[in-house]
Amino acid sequence: MQSFRTEIENPVVERDIIELADKIAQFNNLQIDEEKFRSLRLARGVYGQRQEGVQMIRIKLPYGKVKSNQLRRISEVSDEYSRGRLHITTRQDIQIHYVDLQRTPELWAELERDDVTLREACGNVVRNVTASETAGIDVDEPFDVSPYADALYKFFLRNPICQEMGRKFKVSFSSTDKDTGLSYLHDLGYIAKIENGVRGFKVMVAGGLGSQPRHAEVLYDFLPSDKIIPVMEGVLRVFDRYGERKSRAKARMKFLLKDIGLEAFKNLIEEEQKAIEFKTVVIDAASYVPSEPVYVEAPQVEIKDQAAFNLWKSTNLIPQKQKGYVAIGIKVLLGDFYTDKARLLADLVDTYAAGEIRLTLRQNIVIPFVKEDLVPLFYQELEKLGFVEAGYNKAVDITACPGTDTCNLGIASSTGIAVELEKVIAAEYPQYLKNEDLVIKISGCMNACGQHNMANIGFQGMTVRTPDKLVAPALQVLLGGGNLGNGNALFADKVVKVPSKRGPEALRRILNDYEANANGKEFVDYYKEKGEKYFYDFLNDLQDVTNLTQEDFIDWGEADKYVKEIGIGECAGVVIDLIATLFLESDEKIENAKEAFGNGVYSGAIYYAYQSIVNSAKASLLAANKKTNTHASIISQFDEEFISSGKIDLGTSFAELIYQINKFAPTAEFAEKYINDAGSFLQKVRAFREVETSVAQ
Repeated sequence: MQSFRTEIENPVVERDIIELADKIAQFNNLQIDEEKFRSLRLARGVYGQRQEGVQMIRIKLPYGKVKSNQLRRISEVSDEYSRGRLHITTRQDIQIHYVDLQRTPELWAELERDDVTLREACGNVVRNVTASETAGIDVDEPFDVSPYADALYKFFLRNPICQEMGRKFKVSFSSTDKDTGLSYLHDLGYIAKIENGVRGFKVMVAGGLGSQPRHAEVLYDFLPSDKIIPVMEGVLRVFDRYGERKSRAKARMKFLLKDIGLEAFKNLIEEEQKAIEFKTVVIDAASYVPSEPVYVEAPQVEIKDQAAFNLWKSTNLIPQKQKGYVAIGIKVLLGDFYTDKARLLADLVDTYAAGEIRLTLRQNIVIPFVKEDLVPLFYQELEKLGFVEAGYNKAVDITACPGTDTCNLGIASSTGIAVELEKVIAAEYPQYLKNEDLVIKISGCMNACGQHNMANIGFQGMTVRTPDKLVAPALQVLLGGGNLGNGNALFADKVVKVPSKRGPEALRRILNDYEANANGKEFVDYYKEKGEKYFYDFLNDLQDVTNLTQEDFIDWGEADKYVKEIGIGECAGVVIDLIATLFLESDEKIENAKEAFGNGVYSGAIYYAYQSIVNSAKASLLAANKKTNTHASIISQFDEEFISSGKIDLGTSFAELIYQINKFAPTAEFAEKYINDAGSFLQKVRAFREVETSVAQ
């Protein structure tokens, strides 16, 4: 542990890392169970992977911005603790795989030397805050959303109100009405607007993908920028209290809003305002320091293949609002690249650009602030790295999750079929190299990490079973999804399910029909005009599983016969704890509350006390074999089971005790009283439990 203390200057980060190391030791010594340990490590970016004995590490990179020194640091860590491969996710994170659990605290400490964190990259927390990769350079943006995304990320990192929610919570920022941040599929999505000279956002709420995609609803048509943090705090408080906790499949924000309705949801947010310390949070965008380009003379460069260079320029250059500059889009196949290239890329942007890269939602890289006269040089240098494939963000640029390569939940190979489909488009449909309108995405399972159900053409990993009970890898073909802009979108329809080896033929038929019958329409309009039945009819024969060959039982990119293997998913990190463990957690939360109170953070102290109270009530209900689906149901059931029956006397109802949290402002006086209430409540329920246990014995 000593090395963490000497190398990490931030005491909060130091404590985080030491805590992870201590919990690993406790887990190894069988002092905490696997479920409890899973919850803690997930919130610190340590995720179990398909292969036994190793972990996937998710590195949290807010709004996809990575400075050159950070990229070098991530590369060093990947070389030392992993295998030198970096994977860009559809949430602008970087993942590295095959990491020894015992070395994760040391790995984290190394990353923090360049302000790179793992904290809350996984688990039931606010995940990475994503944003349009062109934020700050977009020719159409009303203003740069980066300072607002940055402020929101920092405000909620380690914030006690969002550390132990029922499920993960995802937030995005879009620079323009094109909604490139995909607000409609997020728990909260912000689209930049200006009204009467005031900066603000259109706010979308409760979108999501997964097996039941749901289009987000408009929470506010316009919300001034100084309200985005208070509103999000209210939303998180409501989600924490009323969100499902028992059934993982129903625990996302989209299900809560569907159940209670938008108006009731708004009322609950309003009720929380008394408890929120900061009614407005002014974000000083002027103090946000963006990266600045260097000024260098353009060296003479000889381009050997002018035709390839011109093609690349036509597909991979992004206009920039800063005069004399462009951004360069790098198409990264499946989001995977290696540390040797990463280091050279860091050197390149340090010397000739602004010392940063951006990671994109389509698993690519953007280099901003490239002087126009340096474009030939960048092409030459990127060509040495294999980074000049044409077709950035075009139809040939297919998004795919890791699938069965490393993910516990993967059913079929996403990466294998993605490579094959890109080959088909490049070889047989070269005209799509410049097509920006056609979006193809692939996920290895229903959880939609590859965002397949928002694509024009989507594929989801599944299985099919033959009449004689043999199992083969398969793909659900989805059609008609698309981003319409300004928070509006369409989700794709499930049309047919075909054996995986027929995926390329399905794509050919779709593209051939599109070529013949679209008459210039975009894919979403063409699909809407034709209708689902039309596509089902000409793809239906591909569903036949009575005539499969031996090849059909081998998945793309594999050599062996397919075997369906699904592990335990960890995206939600749902934890069902022992009663004694819950009481111990309540003790810990009271200590956290006292520490926050001592530091003058009264709102945090109050929320820790609230967590202790609801935790203690949950333990009591579990001991009585009662369900505990939501915090709200815990509160009502505790009154029914223990207060109304006279088993426990609080001198008031449990609801009145605990709901003080949204009745009073977060003052020092109230915080002190509420912490004392939490301690007194814990003593009473623990004493009742001891009596019940002794009687039973």
